[in-house]
Amino acid sequence: MRKVVAFLNEIAGIMYVGGILSHIVIGIVVGTPDAGTAATVYQYKLMSAYILILPGLGLKIACDLALFFVWNERANWMKVKLAMIAFLSVNAFVFLVPMMPDLLALAQASPAEAPVSEAFHALEGKEALVGMSNVIPLVLEIIMGAFKPRLFAERRRPPAAA
Repeated sequence: MRKVVAFLNEIAGIMYVGGILSHIVIGIVVGTPDAGTAATVYQYKLMSAYILILPGLGLKIACDLALFFVWNERANWMKVKLAMIAFLSVNAFVFLVPMMPDLLALAQASPAEAPVSEAFHALEGKEALVGMSNVIPLVLEIIMGAFKPRLFAERRRPPAAA
């Protein structure tokens, strides 16, 4: 069963990180030159968040909590991983995802060929800043899960016999 949880955690990581990367790529490639394009981009981003990012994040949380509570994975790397997931979850559920419907509404409020409003650009800038604050926690979370390093006091102790 633990292997199934590890597999699901990999799938969750693909969904979560893949969804984030698709948001970055579509923003860079398509951008928001006019309100119609911005509406299309943010409709995609909103659906991608609901289909990939949030379910992937939720599955990652469930898998990590199962490892922690069911299989008693209490190493420091897991504690760091859980702290990073907590930060990423707050950013996603409290800040980023609630901004997307507002950005979509602001884009849809303008005529399709018109430029997007200053309010749209201000909120888009805020979304970009909050999104950028996820980079270090996300990288740390991935590193902890992939390499499972011995951290802090664990480094001074010899590894446990397997």
